[in-house]
Amino acid sequence: MADSSNKPLGAATTGAGAPAVSDRNSLTIGPDGPIVLHDVHFIEQMAHFNREKVPERQPHAKGAGAFGEFKTTGDVSRYTRAALFQKGAVTEMLARFSTVAGEAGSPDTWRDVRGFSLKFYTTEGNYDIVGNNTPVFFVRDPMKFPHFIRSQKRLPDSGLRDSHMQWDFWTSNPESAHQVAYLMGDRGLPKTWRHMNGYGSHTFMWVNASGEKFWIKYHFHTNQGLESFTNAEAEAMAGRDADFHRRDLFDAIARGEYPSWKLSVQVMPYAQAKSYRFNPFDLTKTWSHKDYPLIEVGTMTLNRNPDNFFAQIEQAAFSPGNTVPGIGLSPDKMLLGRAFAYNDAQRVRIGTNFHQLPVNRPKVPVQTYMFDGNMTYEHSGNAPTYAPNSGGRPWADQTGTVEDGWEADGDMVRSAYALHAEDDDFGQAGDLVRRVYNDDQRMKLVEQVVASLNGVRSPVRERVFEYWKNIDPDVGRRIEALASGAE
Repeated sequence: MADSSNKPLGAATTGAGAPAVSDRNSLTIGPDGPIVLHDVHFIEQMAHFNREKVPERQPHAKGAGAFGEFKTTGDVSRYTRAALFQKGAVTEMLARFSTVAGEAGSPDTWRDVRGFSLKFYTTEGNYDIVGNNTPVFFVRDPMKFPHFIRSQKRLPDSGLRDSHMQWDFWTSNPESAHQVAYLMGDRGLPKTWRHMNGYGSHTFMWVNASGEKFWIKYHFHTNQGLESFTNAEAEAMAGRDADFHRRDLFDAIARGEYPSWKLSVQVMPYAQAKSYRFNPFDLTKTWSHKDYPLIEVGTMTLNRNPDNFFAQIEQAAFSPGNTVPGIGLSPDKMLLGRAFAYNDAQRVRIGTNFHQLPVNRPKVPVQTYMFDGNMTYEHSGNAPTYAPNSGGRPWADQTGTVEDGWEADGDMVRSAYALHAEDDDFGQAGDLVRRVYNDDQRMKLVEQVVASLNGVRSPVRERVFEYWKNIDPDVGRRIEALASGAE
């Protein structure tokens, strides 16, 4: 007898587009018999289900995002000719926020740096800014990046996260001090993604219409105000709603409460980079706002939730190597390493032609000599697949000095920057703790560091005390005393 509840809701089909016979019952020999192998629709559904998930991102696995627009309200044409940053331009965009260390199922409210990744669908191609909610990072050389990420993940034997190996890495790499000082402060526990800032963190190059070059840093300041959780609030929320940040963003946009951020930039004249008091391309450093004050560029507003999380957020691919005319990279070693690594990660994670997916595809026509590969959707027909060619297909042939390049000199070296007067690891971290944090924030910092030392063993424990004394002697002594039970 037919099941009257099985009413069609539309034209259900197989993946090949043919009518689907049933999405409720497999084909068997009698009602209780074995399933037959030629039930093609069942086999297709089951095989696809087995492959439904793509590998999660290595860092930044847990996250979510939304679409919106960027409006350029300031005049920065003297610094860049990039179309999206010309006054009056409105550009469609996508933002994805995330945690760095946690896996896809981890709580949103763990203490961690938050990713702040942006994709602008400009009239000149896609431009990505892949940053964090802090203006610095833990390391300055990409050789250390895999080691850093592994130190924040899980032990090989127990499969558990471990404070000892985290502090072992941090104290063995004192350049981490500035970022750790941010992490142990309020920015390590933002209340929501809407209530945190975002930064490009790296130094980038802007080039104007006359070919003049400038070094710049991006600052996205939240218009909702900065708010953070306490440790107790974050821990309680992790147990109550592990997806709190994701839910908060989605629900706010659904209510029509569109979060926005003001973009400003710091601009350094090109020639000043060599003589600045510290290396301006060091990702563990910030530039003085007195030396290079903020210049307003425009406003980013998120006003549209994804229709399909997997297709539009999980498959979204970002890379700081995606630039447009008028914007270039810099000698920042981490930036140069990421310019390769990020797109390569997507080739492994999503597939060779990840850039052809709708969420990653530019709004402008694409003319590329990347050819074939798995899941090729867009193709060039029978046009020549090589360049140069005599078949009439255009190809690029720029020669000579590039507009977004920089001069390099000296021998090939493996070096950890020591060319500028203030190329030290603890100075800016100390300034953050002494001059930016107030007394209450410093006390919370001390308590948070001590709480994070649970399970940290000698000699790493002693290195932690020395690490913080190098950042600030008083804070370091208070951490040691509290950890030793003297307070």
